[in-house]
Amino acid sequence: MEKVKLYEIVEAVSGSYGYNADIDIDNISTDTRTIKDGSVFVCIKGERFDGHDFAKKAVENGAVAVVSERPIKDVRCIIVDSSFRALGRIAAFYRNRFKNLKVVGVTGSVGKTSTKEMIYLVLSKKFKTLKTIGNLNNEIGLPQTIFNLTSDTEAAVIEMGMNHFGEISRLSTIAKPEVCVITNIGTAHIGNLGSQENILKAKLEIFDGASYGAPLVTNIDDKLLSEVVLRSGEKLTYSLTKKTAQVYASDIERDENGTDFTINNNGNRYKARVNVPGDHNVLNALCAFTVGLNYGISPELMVKAIAEFAADGMRQNKETHNGVTYMLDCYNASPEAMKSALGVLKNAKPEGRKIALLADMLELGDMSKPCHKSVGEAFAKTGADMLICYGEEAEYYAEGARKKGFSESGIFTFKDREKLVSFLRAELSAGDLVLFKGSHGMKLDGIYKSVTE
Repeated sequence: MEKVKLYEIVEAVSGSYGYNADIDIDNISTDTRTIKDGSVFVCIKGERFDGHDFAKKAVENGAVAVVSERPIKDVRCIIVDSSFRALGRIAAFYRNRFKNLKVVGVTGSVGKTSTKEMIYLVLSKKFKTLKTIGNLNNEIGLPQTIFNLTSDTEAAVIEMGMNHFGEISRLSTIAKPEVCVITNIGTAHIGNLGSQENILKAKLEIFDGASYGAPLVTNIDDKLLSEVVLRSGEKLTYSLTKKTAQVYASDIERDENGTDFTINNNGNRYKARVNVPGDHNVLNALCAFTVGLNYGISPELMVKAIAEFAADGMRQNKETHNGVTYMLDCYNASPEAMKSALGVLKNAKPEGRKIALLADMLELGDMSKPCHKSVGEAFAKTGADMLICYGEEAEYYAEGARKKGFSESGIFTFKDREKLVSFLRAELSAGDLVLFKGSHGMKLDGIYKSVTE
């Protein structure tokens, strides 16, 4: 973060501060572990903690002031109505200092983080580019990315997530994108929003803070997105198969480690490869290519950038232990994400069995049963040998698989974690390939560690 004056922060949050504010600030933090001299600490209230309880610790660590909702003894406080909203206002103030910044906002039900990473690789071929840190895409995480802007930053790729109406609107108002990307409209968080049409409405809030005439980069394989009409700005489209899109794929050849394909644009053809399996990653690459075209980046450089992409963390991470290969995709889960992972399993050709461990998808509300059943139906088409269901709702995976003719003898259902771990330890053998897929709250990464320790 570049230096700003404390009085500018006070003005940005419309706060009350009774001390000298002509002080340089070069760090805004919500975590006392990242405090240093010249910091302002923002007291955020969470479900399990209250940042006000750590205000004195922040001052001891070097904070010159804290943003708080109440006075705190022996602490210089900028008093505001909401510390949570104040953090966003500080970020918006800081973002406004960078007038010529190229900002790509990325949202969607599935694939936001991977798409963000591919766009970053593409833009980095031409510009000094900043990207969202990990998946910190909410109203606390996004400001942390904004505070990393400096005067030599030329472009930024900002991921925006949401659970409810209004969240992306506030994030967009902070980031002010000049290009808006919506990857797809799925069923993630449908329990909060009620319908896919409402999810689309919430995603379109990305235009609330966007530049006038900002283009929408979007996937027209998605029915709802294909029907979106913009009030202003161009719709830049990509597709896995539709030749009506500005950018589309052909000559797709899949293997266990990735996909070779041709990118088509305006009569031109470019051979490309993404070194992570799954058609959804081809779509992510097409999206990044479309964004790059908007910024005049050479197709040859973009193809190189796409080939540099690698899965990280709990997203399609492949590990081998005692001869068993584990495909770990444990970060998020929606029907769309689950079916994409099952598509990867379908194309795999292990020496031994193909097995899927599917855990509950959370936050689906009244749609939970049909959504789980539809994933079970998709599993039955993969040619896999075994379905392991884990969780309170996971029986519906089994129900869907049975409906499509999958053998009962290959289905195992667990609600108890320890029984599942014991089963996996006893059942898996060298040559097997096992997909671990479910909501992050199901803690499949911990189960993997228990099985392989």
